This record gives sequence, structure tokens and C-alpha cells, in this order.
Amino acid sequence: MKDIIKTAIAISFFAASVIVFAGSPVSITFDSSGTNIDGSEYASYLVKCSNNNKLPLTAWNSRKTWCVGEVSRENCHKKQIKAAKQACKAK
Repeated sequence: MKDIIKTAIAISFFAASVIVFAGSPVSITFDSSGTNIDGSEYASYLVKCSNNNKLPLTAWNSRKTWCVGEVSRENCHKKQIKAAKQACKAK
């Protein structure tokens, strides 16, 4: 009985670690830069996630604000890594 419980606990820890690892950023690369309709400059980046998804990030205000999405000003963070983690979690 104890072996069954230990096995079940081990499997649940393994499953939890796979779920946490599945949505983490692996690399962030520069894609392009541009100017918005209202004249704001931005830079586009691609986040590669551990599950092989490539998702866009947009940097505004000289890379002081990082937003999830292509030329987006929604779901923004002050740190690049936080925006990248959010992007990988979403997909």
C-alpha cells in the first residue's frame, strides 16, 4: 500500500514539473522595429517557448515596457522576462 502511495506522489510531482516547464521561454530574439500610427516607436521580438511555439512581444518606450502580442499595448510588463513568461503561458 505504501508503494502505491509513493508511486502516485512521484507521478503527480513529475506531471506538475512537466506542466510548469512546458510553457517557459527558451530564447528572445529581435525581429524588427517600426513606428506606430500615432508616431510611437516600437521594437518587435519573438519568444521561443519550450513547447516550440514562437510568439510576438512588442517593446515600447525604449524597451521600458514589454507587451504580449504584435504591436500591442495590452498585457504589458516592465520586465522582458515577465512578458515572455506570460506569452508562453497563454499558448
